[in-house]
Amino acid sequence: MAILNIRIIGDPVLRTVADPVTEFGPELAKLVADMTETMEDVEGAGLAAPQVGVSLRVFTYRIGGVEGHIVNPVLENSEDFQPDQVEGCLSIPGLGFPVRRYRHTRVTGVDLQGNPVTVEGEDMLARCFQHETDHLDGILYTDRLEGEDRKAALRAIRNANYDAITEQTTTKRAKSVGTSFGGSSFGITP
Repeated sequence: MAILNIRIIGDPVLRTVADPVTEFGPELAKLVADMTETMEDVEGAGLAAPQVGVSLRVFTYRIGGVEGHIVNPVLENSEDFQPDQVEGCLSIPGLGFPVRRYRHTRVTGVDLQGNPVTVEGEDMLARCFQHETDHLDGILYTDRLEGEDRKAALRAIRNANYDAITEQTTTKRAKSVGTSFGGSSFGITP
């Protein structure tokens, strides 16, 4: 397994709708294992493949002892909302704003072997499923903000020196970051 670099806002892969997974095998298993290790390394609640430069519809998650992965997820959300909670994102370091999310989410998809998977969650788990699926659709949580929160987030992003943050993060993690894709598997973008 390898710890992968996390893409930061401004990287085009984060704004691209990810492709459905069509090939199941050792490369997909390695991707999910590496994503899980990366998520754990940075103490994240979830990680979508585009966040590591892979434009495929897969994410990993770990909330309150519930963990796993979903390939080709489809969400069914409740009609009611949970109280807004501050969200952050590994791809937008240093920011956090309250985001409106549905109270309950049922996610269906498949596992590494293509077997059907269904997971239901409320509160933080539902929030995680919605946040990670947004990544697969090229949406960042800041896109869901409104009013003053949206203005403040956009201002903070404009004023942030993400090139320096990316360089610092890469340098800090250089000893543990690796790749196992040979630069071309799963459409990793440079």
